[in-house]
Amino acid sequence: MSPLVVAPVGPLVGRIRVPGDKSISHRVLMLAALADGTSTVRGLSDGGDVACTRRIIEALGADVVDAGDGTISIRGGRLEAVDHPLDVGNSGTGIRLLAGLLAGQPFRSVLDGDASIRRRPMDRVLDPLRLMGATVDGRDGLSLAPLEIRGGGLRGIEYRLPVASAQVKGCVLFAGLSAEGPTTVVEDRSSRAHTEELMTAFGLTLERGSDGDLTSVTVQPGRPTAFDHDVAGDPSQAAFWAVAASILPGSEVVVGNVYAGPARSGFVDVLSRMGADITHDPTSGDLTVRHSGLTGTVVTADEVPGLVDEVPILAVAAACADGQTTFEGVGELRVKESDRLATVESELGRMGADVRVDGDTLVVRGSALTGAEVDSHHDHRIAMACAVAALVADGPTTIAGWDAVATSYPTFEADLGLLRGGA
Repeated sequence: MSPLVVAPVGPLVGRIRVPGDKSISHRVLMLAALADGTSTVRGLSDGGDVACTRRIIEALGADVVDAGDGTISIRGGRLEAVDHPLDVGNSGTGIRLLAGLLAGQPFRSVLDGDASIRRRPMDRVLDPLRLMGATVDGRDGLSLAPLEIRGGGLRGIEYRLPVASAQVKGCVLFAGLSAEGPTTVVEDRSSRAHTEELMTAFGLTLERGSDGDLTSVTVQPGRPTAFDHDVAGDPSQAAFWAVAASILPGSEVVVGNVYAGPARSGFVDVLSRMGADITHDPTSGDLTVRHSGLTGTVVTADEVPGLVDEVPILAVAAACADGQTTFEGVGELRVKESDRLATVESELGRMGADVRVDGDTLVVRGSALTGAEVDSHHDHRIAMACAVAALVADGPTTIAGWDAVATSYPTFEADLGLLRGGA
């Protein structure tokens, strides 16, 4: 795919809908594959990451049928072994959650992905799966994909997460569905609750608890019931338009049907604190943003689990704000599709942003942006963050590796055109 060239524009005006939430889409497909009976799902993410998970559950024996108008039916039940590697593509969420699901199945599986996935550490999910009794082997010290999983015979455990991670929590809870006895995950910082929300909604038995600063969720072994589910719009994708509307004078953008659950609205809180004119209606899901001047703020480490994927685009907001914005405790960004601390610093830096990394802290000072040649580093969020920054830069910006956007938001460029046309 050719690089994308983005020129500065006037205001963005109009209403759009972003793709279905990617994190929820992965989990819905997996739970439907485990459920007895036929589930109906509408609004599934149309990105490449979720398409990989769909192909994987189909390979494992789920019958997935497109019913038209964005609706699919999934007949689940007993999963079956396959004699070839299961390809997650570029999806870190996919490989970690599927590792938990497959650890509970009484057969051998191999999970693999692209070059980026093969560089990402998997020990954080392999360690608890091994404690539960799974045999999991990888390469390079048994921590990198491809992962060979010999599942079955699991036992429930209590596991305290070493880092706040919805992916690791989800992996352990999926494995717990096939374990002997209850499985408990303990957190000292709350992470996204998609796995437990969906499991509860689909008939599984979960219990939440708290003890001082610690929270826990316990799942009992079982199988979900077939379900009917509408996937709400992805807040992480809506964040790009929220920042774009905030920094472009005269803009007013409404993003419809955006998921409004816990631990996903952190970027709204940060933008509001910076002075953004932003509202999120929890009933309709409408996220409405109008241009306003922004000022710097401090994003604390406790806030990061609820906005970790939005840090690159919030860094663009910070570059367009008065003063300094500090993101504390963002070391987790080093192990995403790219080292996002390094790529935010390098690519926004090419555009004239005053960005520096100090340990696990990212510091951004407001500065004038200029058009430049930048690189996505095969990271969809870096590509889209640069595209938003380009809207207010002096001169055009060329973004190499734009094809990375297809993993999560293939219609981003079309939606940008719609909002430009609405001005």
